[in-house]
Amino acid sequence: LSFYQRKEIKDILSYFRLTANPQDEEALKRIINYPKRGIGQSTMDKVIIQAHEHQCSLWDVIDDPKDKGLELSSAVLNKLEEFCTTIKAFRAQLEQKEAFDLANEIATKSGMIRELYADKTPEGVSRYDNIQELLNGIQDFTERSKAEDADSPAILSDFLMDVALLTDLDQQEDDPNRVSLMTIHSAKGLEYPYVYIVGMEENLFPSQMSISSRTDLEEERRLFYVALTRAEKAAHLSYAESRFKWGQLTYCEPSRFLEEIDEEFVERPIDLAGRARTNSFASKVVASSKYTSSKQTTKAPVKPSTPIVPKAKQKSLQDALSSTGTQNSNDYSSLQVGSAVSHSKFGKGKVLQLEGDAPNTMATIYFPSAGQKKLILKFAKLTILD
Repeated sequence: LSFYQRKEIKDILSYFRLTANPQDEEALKRIINYPKRGIGQSTMDKVIIQAHEHQCSLWDVIDDPKDKGLELSSAVLNKLEEFCTTIKAFRAQLEQKEAFDLANEIATKSGMIRELYADKTPEGVSRYDNIQELLNGIQDFTERSKAEDADSPAILSDFLMDVALLTDLDQQEDDPNRVSLMTIHSAKGLEYPYVYIVGMEENLFPSQMSISSRTDLEEERRLFYVALTRAEKAAHLSYAESRFKWGQLTYCEPSRFLEEIDEEFVERPIDLAGRARTNSFASKVVASSKYTSSKQTTKAPVKPSTPIVPKAKQKSLQDALSSTGTQNSNDYSSLQVGSAVSHSKFGKGKVLQLEGDAPNTMATIYFPSAGQKKLILKFAKLTILD
């Protein structure tokens, strides 16, 4: 399951989307009663009816229920008012706070963190961890934005535009240049030439919940064995010396499981001076003791803020526009998937898709303030920001 398709991620992103755009009705319906606040389906049915009769949005109805003729008990009306006040408070900080600071505040004050933390089932812990990882990603996004432009840090709307592009790419199953991500449980019975097991850290693998019980620890050790034996040629093991948890940098210890591997089957990484890093447990475990060392290679780091976009979608419109001899005053020759643009009505947005040939090229653009829109370029009057 895609990370962004998980329920808890959809829930928190719906809070973000509603903060950026109160007219986003799908987001509103998803989280108006999550966590539960006593606004049931019967209440929402009445809200939908009044919105239809008054030809307005659901937000307009719950923001001013008396004006829209919404007849509910005073207790429910108070709950609707509290919800609206919460969202308005978030909106008031949208342009002032950096993306991570506001996202963290929304996750906390909405009650989602408390709701997920209270669920101690394995599924509940996983959902809690997923929210933590999303916030870590937003923290990373914010820090990268600062490094690129210290005078204009990223706000939550900027992050939503990046997510819109990434989730669109996430659905492209026809790209062979990709890896399969899965849990160890779902990998049982499968084999792959090369397997990468990441996060080999104490309190992560084995997990913090298992180290206090010998039975649970043995189950974690069996899982590690399952993961190792999925590899036909080589298994690469890695751990982070430090990682963000809830936006705070914490230092990690390598997993005890790494120490239990026979050194005969371990090839340790080489540092820049050509020495084996004996002080590091980051290792590559091979399926055969006859394995010969491979040459050390150095690759330039991939900038994480740049989404991987199929080349076909990155094709410039230069040829298409020039070949038609169009008299359109706007020059969109540099426009491509991922470009940031500005629209006089919808504000700042990001291009998700380009279709057709000039002069009738159509762009699918995500605007945090208005959602996803399809615009014909010759009529759109867009300003390319980057």
